[in-house]
Amino acid sequence: MLITVSVEDLVATIAPGDLVAIPPDYSGVAMAATRALVARGLRGLRLIAVPTSGLQADVMIGAGLVAEKGVPFMPLRGLLGTDILAQREDWRVGCNPFATGDDPIVLLPAIRPDVALFHAPKADREGNVWIGRRRELATMAHAARRALVTVEHIVDGSLMDDEASAAGSLPALYVGGIAIAPRGAWPLGCQDLYDADEAALARYATAARTETGFAAWLADFMRLPAEAA
Repeated sequence: MLITVSVEDLVATIAPGDLVAIPPDYSGVAMAATRALVARGLRGLRLIAVPTSGLQADVMIGAGLVAEKGVPFMPLRGLLGTDILAQREDWRVGCNPFATGDDPIVLLPAIRPDVALFHAPKADREGNVWIGRRRELATMAHAARRALVTVEHIVDGSLMDDEASAAGSLPALYVGGIAIAPRGAWPLGCQDLYDADEAALARYATAARTETGFAAWLADFMRLPAEAA
């Protein structure tokens, strides 16, 4: 039987130095959990985007949570951070075994995040999480040591009982914790439940042009529950 926790208790299990995987803006971003991380004042996180990030990484870096980042593309403010991939020392140059001539390639072991953090429409009482077509969330959960998930609501029964819902569900085996967070992706959208709040995102883009504006926006973001947006 699923035991849910508060969003605050969910993120309390994230420790300084953890490598946290986060999804792109269109794919289940845990903004309520981000708010809780900022409120907690956690520092020293290492961040990896799968494969890109925007608002969430911007807010986490701007609020001082992140020590290192590995983000291929940040379409918003793009605050300066240290590329986590460039800091890795566990690589070597090898030879491409399929090449006919000299073809050196860089060899890296797989990245293993400590935490995959994302938001999903729903979970069932067995801990299975519906992610639908957002398969990058499955990639994150499979790669990470544990997945921490906020959801809009909990449904009765098992998502695995029906072929249609099972195909879009992440098995409980890969889920380390679940918290209920209605509108937990706001101001970003959540699949077919609600769209991104374009007006709110535009306000952020304007405010974040300066450090003073970002600080004012962040203070408002911390005061305003997502449900009230």
